[in-house]
This record gives sequence, C-alpha cells and structure tokens, in this order.
Amino acid sequence: MHEATPTPATTKIGDIVAGDYRTAAVFEKHGIDFCCGGSVTLAAASAEMAIDPAALARELEAATSVPARRDQDYASWTLTRLISHITAIHHAFVKANTAQNAAYARKIAEVHGEHHPELAQIVTAFDKMATELMVHLKQEEEVVFPAIKRAEAAGRAGSAPEVGDVETIAHGVEALVREHDEVGAALHEIRDLAMGYGQPADACATYVLTYQRLQAFDADLHKHVHLENNILFPRTTERFARAV
Repeated sequence: MHEATPTPATTKIGDIVAGDYRTAAVFEKHGIDFCCGGSVTLAAASAEMAIDPAALARELEAATSVPARRDQDYASWTLTRLISHITAIHHAFVKANTAQNAAYARKIAEVHGEHHPELAQIVTAFDKMATELMVHLKQEEEVVFPAIKRAEAAGRAGSAPEVGDVETIAHGVEALVREHDEVGAALHEIRDLAMGYGQPADACATYVLTYQRLQAFDADLHKHVHLENNILFPRTTERFARAV
C-alpha cells in the first residue's frame, strides 16, 4: 500500500488523495470534498459526515491495497510534466465543453423552466463560473505556469530562479487557490440545485444529456482543482515561493 496510509487524527484529505488518487473514489462516495476542502483532516471530515473514521480508513486502505499504476502517481511527476498534463487534459476539457454545456442548460431552462425554476438558477451559476474560469485558465497558462516551468528549468540547470518568477509564483498561486474556492462553491451550488444531477420524471432526452454533461464537467473540474491545490501548488510553493 502507498506510504501515505491515513491516520484519522492528523491526515488531511487533500494529502491522502495526493498520495494516491484512487482514494478519491472513496471520498466521492461519501460526499467528502477532497479538492477545495482538502485541508480538512480525515477525522474532521468523518465527524462532519457522521462516518466512523476507522471504517473510512479501512475503505481507503482497501482502495489502495494493490500497487498503483505508475502513470497515476502524479506526486512523483516533475512540475513541468504535471502542468503539461493539466493543460492538455483538464484545461482542454473546460474549453471544449463550457460553451456547449451553457447552451444545453439554457435550452432546457427555456423548455422546462416553468416547472423547474432551479434550471434558470443553474444557467446563471454556470455562466458566471464559466466566465471566471476562462480568465483563470488564461492567468495560469500565460503567467503562473510559465513562471513555474522556468523556475524548475533553472533548478535543473543548477541556477537560482529569477526573482520575478519567484514573486509571480508566490502571489499567483495564492490568487489561484482563492479562485478555486470560488469555483468549488459554484460547483456545489449547481450540484445542489440539480439535486445531485438526478433527472426528474418529466425529463426529456436533452434534459438527461444536459445533466450528464454537467456531472462530467463537475467530476473533471474536481480532479483538475485537486491536482493543482493538493499537488502542483504545494510542491511549487515549497520549492520556490519561500525565496521571495
């Protein structure tokens, strides 16, 4: 089993998932937020959800009882490799699906809104989140991520990172994590309005498809934020930001 075996009193949720992403399925099963809520300890999360912490620990151990695939050991990757993965997989997913998801949500709100007023609220929440996400991704791709990659390259070359890059990392990461909290709140709002994405009895095919797409967007963004909040940014801050 992975060396990050959890101890309920002290281990943070985000650290457990960062150590082995297979544990994410256990937390998702119990409705425990491991990305934006990753700083909560296993004991505190268990108490909040009224779950026996020893039983939860056993589930986590069972989920990691066989060796993990090396291509899922994100914590062992270089920062540059992790950034490339996040950009190619998760940023690309957001960009490819945001506009279409918004269009589907507006369509079912127009057709079913009279009997399901929550749909209009979902449209508003998703549109606001989408607008902010585009700005967020641009800041990552054009400012913070390049600074991290340059700093890591300098370290490989035996040089100190540029002061400007270190300052960009320190202040940029802080802002990005704060924005992740806002994204997480928006996802919770949409999920709650959609009643966990369960379809009502009068849902048409487009309604079902829309909720499926929103749920997939939610799941991908959850992993996306986890990789940044619990792996990329802590490792980056530990290596570079303290040099400011």
